[in-house]
Amino acid sequence: MNWIQIKTKLLRSFPPDARYLIGVSGGRDSVALLHWLISLGYKDLTVCHLNHQLRGRSSDADAQFVKKLVERYNQELAGNALRLPGARSARRATAGRIGFELGSANIRALAKKQKMSIETAAREARYAFFAETARRRNCRTILVAHHADDLVETLLINLFRGAGSAGLAAMREISTRRIDGIDLTIARPFLCVWRKEIDDYVGVHRLRFREDSTNKNLNPLRNRIRHRVIPYLEQTLGRNIRQNIWRTAIIAADEEKWIDSELRDSTHADLSVVKLRALPIALQRRALLKWLRAQNVADIGFDAIERVRSLADRDTRIAKVNLPGNRHARRRGGKIFLE
Repeated sequence: MNWIQIKTKLLRSFPPDARYLIGVSGGRDSVALLHWLISLGYKDLTVCHLNHQLRGRSSDADAQFVKKLVERYNQELAGNALRLPGARSARRATAGRIGFELGSANIRALAKKQKMSIETAAREARYAFFAETARRRNCRTILVAHHADDLVETLLINLFRGAGSAGLAAMREISTRRIDGIDLTIARPFLCVWRKEIDDYVGVHRLRFREDSTNKNLNPLRNRIRHRVIPYLEQTLGRNIRQNIWRTAIIAADEEKWIDSELRDSTHADLSVVKLRALPIALQRRALLKWLRAQNVADIGFDAIERVRSLADRDTRIAKVNLPGNRHARRRGGKIFLE
């Protein structure tokens, strides 16, 4: 898909005159997304940056970089308004103003407390920050810079962890996530754009960005997938496998969207054991996955879903099972609920 098609698709779903949040880490992908949106006329944006406190002074420098980037764009927007024919100072408001929200979280401490990986803890903290910002700014849509290579890597990670078709869907162009009572719409305009295309865009427009040195660290699984596994598979098979994996994820996402639409509302705090038991096994698992996600349970895998599903078994004597993040599912009075 070329840039014109991506632009047309974005403008159709998200008009430029509406208000949006945008996640900006300071890396090339999010910097490119912010520049692209502003060039398309998106001016009622609020840039959201969470300092993960993982790299000391470098993390602080990332936050300062993003803050100064927003200030520079605001200066350019104000200058452009003043250069309009017959423009006066009052015209500055019509040019728009980019907002900025800065948050901070001790990700290592959170990961240790919740017994999560660093990557999962960082993701959960980011979306909690996005949800809080959405509440404060009265805006329910955030744009993030996940791209086609991210989608391929996520599918492989989920596959190696033993995920079902929901895991193969990996990420969707538009999804909704309920966080602390906020239904947050997450839009990923670059999900059809490859990393090399973003590199080319950054080069053409001479955009400055922050390099994250941890991206070269091979300890995180995602980095091993990116730097070792995918290149090895392509070398061994003698072909570019990314496009085919990406296509699989897109097909799975479309199918998942339909299946989700067929399931009942998952936002209730509890589940009926009788209703869950009446579903086919495949839909039981899907209903539980959707419900656990709605309850903000992180790292939901097959084993966790099967433990919760066992609570609906007629012959089981188990009334409580463990879940990731020091949470528990319990059955009482014909209902399954979380503690």
